[in-house]
Amino acid sequence: MLAIIGGSGLTTLSNLEVSHREVVRTPYGEPSGALVFGGICGKPAMFLPRHGYGHTIAPHMVNYRANLWAIHHHQATGIISVASVGGIRDDLGPGEIVIPNQIIDYTWGRKSTFFEGVDTPVTHVDFTEPYDASLRQRIQDAAASLNLSVKVGGVYAATQGPRLESAAEINRMERDGADLVGMTGMPEAVLARELGIPYAAINVVANHAAGRGSSANGIHFDSLETVLHEAMSKVRGIIERLVSSQSG
Repeated sequence: MLAIIGGSGLTTLSNLEVSHREVVRTPYGEPSGALVFGGICGKPAMFLPRHGYGHTIAPHMVNYRANLWAIHHHQATGIISVASVGGIRDDLGPGEIVIPNQIIDYTWGRKSTFFEGVDTPVTHVDFTEPYDASLRQRIQDAAASLNLSVKVGGVYAATQGPRLESAAEINRMERDGADLVGMTGMPEAVLARELGIPYAAINVVANHAAGRGSSANGIHFDSLETVLHEAMSKVRGIIERLVSSQSG
């Protein structure tokens, strides 16, 4: 069963036929909300809103370990992470949908591993390729089957938040090789890797990053909702095609 983690613009999954909700208790505290179980085109799926159902949990306050543990506890076969981002690269303007393939982590102070505590052995996981290649390909195929244009590949810069970045910070990230900037990609991706769950992301560009394009002199928040609404309807279509194509 695929798990979908929804970010800003996707706090509910309207095409999920809900069967039940479950509040999960974890060794790491409370997840962002109850897990929602149901079916999409007759195939099982689960959903969790990263920021809570009222969108009240800031990126740096999300209990990523509890979220990932709860999803793993219910034996998810893969995780699709949906998040809105700022576009750094010139061709990644508002409304573009991106399937990233790499991450640079600028976050700090977040609980970022399950392998800590008294008498817990130091454990290193390979993170050369942060996103699962097979799951990324399935997202790409689902989009292609709907004739939806997506950008394949991109480096996601994970920042601390909740504030947006300065133009100078975006310039630095661009020099580092980043194409997109968001606040929730880490430690979510590495926690999934530690648990052995295939993980891939669908990023929706909500705005040009600070100092770029229409955001050259500031972020125009009044336009974000319209952009996200239109783009997330396409993302729901991709998720529906992806879930429905599951075997079993």
